[in-house]
Amino acid sequence: MSRYGRLHFLSTLKRISLGGLAEVQDGKFGDILLADVLTSYAKVLGDLFVSTCMAFSTKTTSTAKPDRGCGGAYLVPLIISIPSIIRLRQCLIDYLRVRRNRTVSTGWGGQHLANALKYSSAFPVILLSALQRGYDPATFHMSEAGLFRLWLFCVFFNSFYSFYWDVAKDWDLSLFSSGRERNDPEHPYGLRRYRYFHPKEVYYTAIVVDLLLRCTWSYKLSPHLDHFNDLEGGIFLMELAEVVRRWMWIFLRVETEWVRNNRGPAPDDVLLGDFAGKVDED
Repeated sequence: MSRYGRLHFLSTLKRISLGGLAEVQDGKFGDILLADVLTSYAKVLGDLFVSTCMAFSTKTTSTAKPDRGCGGAYLVPLIISIPSIIRLRQCLIDYLRVRRNRTVSTGWGGQHLANALKYSSAFPVILLSALQRGYDPATFHMSEAGLFRLWLFCVFFNSFYSFYWDVAKDWDLSLFSSGRERNDPEHPYGLRRYRYFHPKEVYYTAIVVDLLLRCTWSYKLSPHLDHFNDLEGGIFLMELAEVVRRWMWIFLRVETEWVRNNRGPAPDDVLLGDFAGKVDED
């Protein structure tokens, strides 16, 4: 309801609309959060375009069965791709900034390239889905079954890579770390030392929910599934579930950023500091 809040939101949206990224002191974290949120609304943006197209079409009405071919076979997939393109460009900007100001602590920027790969993995899912929807044996050098298997492989890669990144990188949990870090007695199994949500069940529940909904959401990114009448209600529920998943993700992502800024980036640094302190005392 705040006018300042609305103006700040619009200025941030304008900056990231082409993949822009503020400097750290100017609100970089907010830009990343907003761009990540837009990826969860990718399918919603596609549906919004379809509804708008139908409203202005003379061949149908806006209350009829969704005509997902409205606007052309590839326009809706392109719109669905825009949030991932925005986030991809942000990752590349981050990488170039690290390369220009390279230090021992920042490394060479490989993590930003790995993050860029995560967003790039959504494009094959969307593209192959569009190709399946307009499959023509005369123009493809692959069978329909082969095309489907390739699409399914891309879906699983995107889903599980995104899940891994959520847990290991966005939330800094040790579930995918080495056995020593994962079983550290200073924190519950697979979590981390500093946590502001004290019940460990919060994190375990978030991990399970994120895994389930990551797989489902990647599957629903596919426009070629939308021509089934009985899926329209299911698509709405999946869109709603993805918004809820992103809502849950943001709490843990903000908490992780708070821990990084107030407790330091990694438990290993603390352990080395403790060790050095003991040596001095001896």
